Amino acid sequence: MARHLIVHHTTEYTYREPVHFGQHRMMFRPRDSHTLRLLDTNLRIFPAPDRVRWMYDTFGNSIAYADFGDTQSDTLRFESEIGILHYEAQQPSDSLLDAAGAFPFCYMPDEQPDLEAVMTPQPHPDHARVVAWAKDVAQRANGQTLSVLNEMMTTIRRDVAYRLRSTMGTQHPAETLHLGTGTCRDFAWLMIEALRSLGFAARFVSGYIYSPSRTRHQGGGATHAWVQVYLPGCGWVEMDPTNGIFGNRDLIRIAVARHPGQARPLSGSFIGKSSAYRGISVSVAVSNAETEPQAMFNAPFANAS
Repeated sequence: MARHLIVHHTTEYTYREPVHFGQHRMMFRPRDSHTLRLLDTNLRIFPAPDRVRWMYDTFGNSIAYADFGDTQSDTLRFESEIGILHYEAQQPSDSLLDAAGAFPFCYMPDEQPDLEAVMTPQPHPDHARVVAWAKDVAQRANGQTLSVLNEMMTTIRRDVAYRLRSTMGTQHPAETLHLGTGTCRDFAWLMIEALRSLGFAARFVSGYIYSPSRTRHQGGGATHAWVQVYLPGCGWVEMDPTNGIFGNRDLIRIAVARHPGQARPLSGSFIGKSSAYRGISVSVAVSNAETEPQAMFNAPFANAS
């Protein structure tokens, strides 16, 4: 059964004086799939850019680049609204191949070369701590692949406290383990690097989460991050360690990437005094169009082809 969801995402930068703007990169638009159908897309940018250019990146994500020329302003605002049909995919308990049911397992020879890049952990001096933690989690499972995945997700939710953090960037997983706190992107990156150390193919997902009042998911009101793990017979499966979701329930995927830096929803620069920068505000609202109707923007999707 499909749900008609509307996502309204606003990001605003403010400055103490007018500044020029460098190129900005946007990841707001999802791609159609069997779990998500894109119905409407609207984008407003103030001040209006000279040009918006579209492309697909190496993962097939839809990327937009905005160029502002000589424009100056003390405010830069991006407003994106998308309407989608969201189809829920269940946990992969029935479709996992028998050969991959017990942990550890090997990927098929024809899949292995394509998965190598997302099976290799990122180099870091403290990665040994993540490896040891991942091995301990796997040993507590009953030797079954799905049990290892569930045990890791449960352990992260139990042992790491969710904390909002306004600063840019993602903590290294070893730092998240040391601090015992993190944001959704820190939870996801910890799980990804831990899974990779165990031989899983895993990648970073950026998007949104629908949080009806009855569920109260963590991560609502902002962009959200979670994990995709590749399972033989199932393909790429969504896992959200922040909320304990196995499958795509309430998760709206916008982009996938090898590491968090490749999946920033919005990035760019300004030209002016560093002291001119005042701050950033981000708001995200996800609603069900059938029970919480909202009006779509009247403006067309900016310069979309």
